[in-house]
Amino acid sequence: MIQPAPEHIGNATEAPSQVRSVLLLALPLILAEVGWMFMAVVDTIMVGHLPHPAITISAAALAQVLYNTLAFGIGGILLGLDTYLSQSHGAGKLEDANRWFLHGLVLALLLSALLMSIIAAAPLLLAYLPVDPVIRTQAIAFLHALNLGTPALLLAMTFRRYLQAFNHVRPIAITLVTANLVNVLGDWLLLFPHRFTLPGHGVAGAALSTAIARSYMAACFLVAIVHLNRKHRYGLATTPRHFSRLRLTRLALLGAPVGAQIFVEIAIFAAVTALIGTLGPLPLAGHEIALNCASITFMVPFAISAAAAVRVGQAIGRGAPREAARAGWTSIFLGGGFMLCASGVLVTIPHIIAHAFTTDPAVIAAAVPLLLVAAAFQFFDGLQVTASGALRGAGNTHAGLIVQLIGYWVVGIPVGLLLAYRAHLGAVGLWAGLCVALMIAGIALLITWSRAARDLDRTTPETV
Repeated sequence: MIQPAPEHIGNATEAPSQVRSVLLLALPLILAEVGWMFMAVVDTIMVGHLPHPAITISAAALAQVLYNTLAFGIGGILLGLDTYLSQSHGAGKLEDANRWFLHGLVLALLLSALLMSIIAAAPLLLAYLPVDPVIRTQAIAFLHALNLGTPALLLAMTFRRYLQAFNHVRPIAITLVTANLVNVLGDWLLLFPHRFTLPGHGVAGAALSTAIARSYMAACFLVAIVHLNRKHRYGLATTPRHFSRLRLTRLALLGAPVGAQIFVEIAIFAAVTALIGTLGPLPLAGHEIALNCASITFMVPFAISAAAAVRVGQAIGRGAPREAARAGWTSIFLGGGFMLCASGVLVTIPHIIAHAFTTDPAVIAAAVPLLLVAAAFQFFDGLQVTASGALRGAGNTHAGLIVQLIGYWVVGIPVGLLLAYRAHLGAVGLWAGLCVALMIAGIALLITWSRAARDLDRTTPETV
């Protein structure tokens, strides 16, 4: 691991202050992000208790990974708001921040229309995948239901950027927790037949429940923004409504590498899911369980990376480059430290974790080896995502894309294919390729941030 120079961390009294400031913002975001991902986990657990769990879990896996790859890749463009909103807020330019937010809403609506059109055509892609026809049919039904919540998903992402840039993260956490309760209730009502309620909708019921929960989230975020603007007088209601094509273009261009980076990262898991799908229902079901677990642990450093983007951006906006560097390093250490702990849990109790998803012993046996591979890459996954967040706060949105393109597609996929098919390791071999890719990404982005932090340390406040 690369050690930062002492000046990057600051003196002994500054380090605890940075930890507190990052955690104050990150802890509610962690609760929110885990809550966000927990919807997919609950859906997987619920469909795992339908008849033929290997089939139902596999169908949910295919649909979720395809939807998430496209949704978070396209929607990731909105993360460019992190830079503009946090830097404007840090500089005290509230009207400028409000204008960026309004342009973000326009961009969200445009991206929603694009995403819904692509998802509507996605079943054509599934038709060419060599998977069980029953799995394909259920996956298509899942996709159609999930697509109903697409506008709410992208609007919620935009609302969140505004709230967290203005340091209002508690409403985000509360909303995500209650949205999970909405999702659990919806799963119970829509998945299974009930004598006095609704007929069971099978796997598609879980997707419909998620779409409803996302609509609930968007509505709650909007109410929070309206309330906080009245309370703190941020001036959103009086901000001029005229839109600038140049500003919209700048936002899209800054966010495009972020969206592309997310797309590249999730697409590698989509590719692996498709490849494992050719191996049969059992490996695919085991893969879905392991992927859900890895996604849950990933949400913690992902939330810390959002806090890093805000803290670094705010510090730069108010002309404090050294504080920005220290905030970035603190976030990276917190993210990496948590993922080391997560690795220990995955190594220690993989059977117990898999059993929480299903009681089918064959599915559990398929999931456990993949959970052990996930344990190996946890630390590096934490490094790469928190370093990306710190870089995003500094305005560098392209480094992560370049690193992940090389790590995942030039190295990870070829290694995974060799191990899976030449060494006959199957799903474990493909996951080993993911592990190699994440190791490369973690180390490379840590080096990139180290150089950016040195530049910030050498910057005088007057030149920020």
